Amino acid sequence: MLSSEQEHIALGIDVGGTGIKAAPVDVSAGKLVAERLRVLTPQPATPKAVSATVTEIVNYFRWDGPIGCGFPAAIRLGKVKIAANVSKKWIDKDIETLFANAAGRPVTVLNDADAAGLAEMRFGAGSEQKGTVIVITLGTGIGTGLFVDGHLVPNTELGHIDIGGRDAESLAAAIVREKKKLSWKEWSEGLDKYLAKIQFFVWPDLIILGGGVSKKHEKFIPHLSVDAKIVPAQMLNQAGIVGAAAATLGL
Repeated sequence: MLSSEQEHIALGIDVGGTGIKAAPVDVSAGKLVAERLRVLTPQPATPKAVSATVTEIVNYFRWDGPIGCGFPAAIRLGKVKIAANVSKKWIDKDIETLFANAAGRPVTVLNDADAAGLAEMRFGAGSEQKGTVIVITLGTGIGTGLFVDGHLVPNTELGHIDIGGRDAESLAAAIVREKKKLSWKEWSEGLDKYLAKIQFFVWPDLIILGGGVSKKHEKFIPHLSVDAKIVPAQMLNQAGIVGAAAATLGL
């Protein structure tokens, strides 16, 4: 068992619409220190069902140290304000209290894209980067984490901005390329429009593109014309776990 006696170790939990991943993390190095556990997200993903899964994860690792959790929703003052891929019963629930009761100890909860962004900023492509940085995860949807001089601006939902009367996700999410059988170049045209809109509103010094497609960044980043620096994410599928664990140190 890895415990609170090791002050640099925290348990990171990453709640997704289909799967929940967790592992103990060395938050001084951004590294998993035990094999990752993945379980299916309960369906429906109600507060009671997901809280029960949190209990199972804590018991699996026999955990008695700090816990951080990334959750697919805007989290304000510990409460869920929107719910995209989980039950609408979560809205206005005090998620930190629910998870603390389930885990038997305090749990730091933040938006899942913010958690992934924290990992990239502390241990990945954004390490020591000053100015304005936006971390964008491209998958079934689009998640965004906005940082100014390394400090998180929480709960940005810039994956849903309007582009020509369309939600940005319908134009630039990674799944769009798969569903429409687009070439990388064709898909990058929609992504480029999205990033141009992001630049119009935010004017970032650095854009970090994450999600599974970041592993094939050489197929689409060269087609992008936005003049901000664009780099692929480095933390890949560990970002959510590592960022959630890192959040226990404070944002």
